[in-house]
Amino acid sequence: MSVSPVKRQKMESALEQLKQHTTVVADTGDFHAIEEYQPLDATTNPSLILAASQMPSYQQLVEDAIAHGKELGGSEDDQVTNACDKLFVLFGAEILKRVPGRVSTEVDARLSFDKEGMVKKARHFIDLYKEAGVNKDRILIKLSSTWEGIQAGKVLEEQYGIHCNMTLLFSFAQAVACAEAGVTLISPFVGRILDWHVANTDKKAYEPTEDPGVKSVTKIYNYYKKFGYKTIVMGASFRNTGEIKALTGCDYLTISPKLLGELSKDTSKLTPRLSVKEAQASSLEKIHLDEKTFRWLHNEDQMAVEKLSDGIRKFAADAVKLEQMIKERMFSAANGK
Repeated sequence: MSVSPVKRQKMESALEQLKQHTTVVADTGDFHAIEEYQPLDATTNPSLILAASQMPSYQQLVEDAIAHGKELGGSEDDQVTNACDKLFVLFGAEILKRVPGRVSTEVDARLSFDKEGMVKKARHFIDLYKEAGVNKDRILIKLSSTWEGIQAGKVLEEQYGIHCNMTLLFSFAQAVACAEAGVTLISPFVGRILDWHVANTDKKAYEPTEDPGVKSVTKIYNYYKKFGYKTIVMGASFRNTGEIKALTGCDYLTISPKLLGELSKDTSKLTPRLSVKEAQASSLEKIHLDEKTFRWLHNEDQMAVEKLSDGIRKFAADAVKLEQMIKERMFSAANGK
């Protein structure tokens, strides 16, 4: 017996409905979650790789990365750096076997204020992917949305044809600068914006459409669509499914396995909240940002300043933890520990 279109629509999960209006990306380094929820793309970062690399099922990837580091030789630090770079790429290459689209691989947050360092590391990742048989068109290089990171993204896009995903994005100034740099994609952090407001204001709960993170992404989306920027807006860092539903219609949303699971069990009806038509009717005015104007406007946003620096520190700390784990695995046996 056939199911009527109306009944079929009622049976569709919120995740299935979301995929009709928005490209869904898995925010994880766990292959099993990717296979379960079938996103188009996947994103990783040092924190996710650190967590995944401690799971028993991924130990072969860790061993392969360590072998690569040792094979290249050099000082202990050089070997550890090379092993970590290889580990990021091994995870990315495995993820690409499970998604039809692209994977995001993040440049070390400790390079966030080093434009040349970020360009060099990004090109190294692309070389490693090439060795693994992966075309650069399937890679997004994640860079911190500092002024230096944004300019590194501009160089990588224009001079090397390397697609960039600007991460740790909290302010409208960051979003405008990214659009002007012509990067492929930005990842405004919804949940971390909410976290700041809950911690620093009297208001502790928000309706989804009034969520400060949702409002931030909505404004960025409307600005990009009104003025014809090609840069993709990918909402990230969600705390609940309400935030996700309130951004239905956004270009991309990158979602953790936990929230993907909740959406897959949710059968409530989703209505697109963001649209090009509404964006073009918005009252936003176009602005141009040189470095001085960018730094001033970003500095005027206390939340963005604090969350950007906090995010850089946390990703950097997890990168250090990953290096320490690899270093112990590489050299503890040799040192008789």
